[in-house]
Amino acid sequence: MIHVVKQGETISSIAFDYGVSPERLAYDNQVSGEALAEGQALLVLIPEIIHSAAPGETVYSISRKYQTSVLQIYRNNPYLLQSVLKPGDVLAISFTQPKMGDMELIGYAYPFISDDILDKVLLYIRELLVFSYGFTRMGELIPPRGEERLIEKAREMGVRPILVLTPFSESGTFSNQLVKAVSEDLPMQKRLIENLLFTVREKNYGGVDVDFEYILPEDKDGYAAFVANLQTTMSAQEYSVSVALAPKISAEQKGLLYEGVDYSALGKAADHVFLMTYEWGYTYGPPMAVAPINKVRQVLDYAVTEIPTEKIFMGIPNYAYDWPLPYEKGVTKAETIGNVQAVHRALQYGVPILFDEIAMTPYFRYISEGIEHEVWFEDVRSIQAKADLIKEYGFAGGGYWNLMRPFRSNWLYFNSMFDLE
Repeated sequence: MIHVVKQGETISSIAFDYGVSPERLAYDNQVSGEALAEGQALLVLIPEIIHSAAPGETVYSISRKYQTSVLQIYRNNPYLLQSVLKPGDVLAISFTQPKMGDMELIGYAYPFISDDILDKVLLYIRELLVFSYGFTRMGELIPPRGEERLIEKAREMGVRPILVLTPFSESGTFSNQLVKAVSEDLPMQKRLIENLLFTVREKNYGGVDVDFEYILPEDKDGYAAFVANLQTTMSAQEYSVSVALAPKISAEQKGLLYEGVDYSALGKAADHVFLMTYEWGYTYGPPMAVAPINKVRQVLDYAVTEIPTEKIFMGIPNYAYDWPLPYEKGVTKAETIGNVQAVHRALQYGVPILFDEIAMTPYFRYISEGIEHEVWFEDVRSIQAKADLIKEYGFAGGGYWNLMRPFRSNWLYFNSMFDLE
């Protein structure tokens, strides 16, 4: 259930209405105390079977009793990751909501992601895309610091760690000249692919994700050929290759983000693709939803004409923007915040949260130090709308940019609605 808070409602009053634990309702939605923002969306999980832990029981013994998996027990009760199971702990074994089928979730993370966030998201995702390796004009790789922790934790949880390759130079900045080099210099491309294969083997990655942007139009064919050559080499050793795609709405779409990206060729070359269906609202742009459903649908309608649906992961943003007003093009810069942080901000300033039925995205305005602000973010309603799109189009699943910020109701929503791969 998704409950939209009315004026005067509290965690306790809503929990009473649904017959659920107020502590669990607050935990699932990352709410502190009783106060809620008017218009705030809450995920209400109604247990079908609950179990009160007895002395001597373990998560494993409880999973055997109910013929379910240890992983599913943790998915239903992620708070168990933070403490040892104690007598009297109440576990949700299953929920009343019937599952809507299978779902695969993947997501990007930087190596400095906190342990607490990482441990929880690994319960629900299939692939962890570790951001990011750069490379030189000689085809040598530039590894990120701290990747080993992510690989080890992912493998412990049965999640495939994926090496993300981006055209970052030795200075750590983006370079489309590196894109040109790998597209046109075949000896350099061969060395890069050889180094990728060696690193994937040595570090215990499960494959490579190619995340190139600003590809020049003249490099379109060479870039697609690079992805195809990489996939041929990797698949021979049973590693996967995916590619991130800018959100195009037609083959002829103009602009530096789009002209070098051939959906058809890249869809054929890669094992699967990640559609970057976000950033309509962005740091230097005017205030609007980051991933408005009406705009996302335009990208999907084009993508399915070029790429098999079972290869597509639809991008989902896990962040929000806070714009100071009035917006002035080239001057105004939005603050990037988390979705949970956005709700806390609405509560802090005592303003109602509104919902745009066209974008299917929540937003609100507030005033701080005499300056008006506009915030667009994601909540469980906008996530439900995105999940509905994934199922409608028959995609492989959803992919997150990125996993760095907490968003517990999102993960619990997918867990309650789908059988996660």
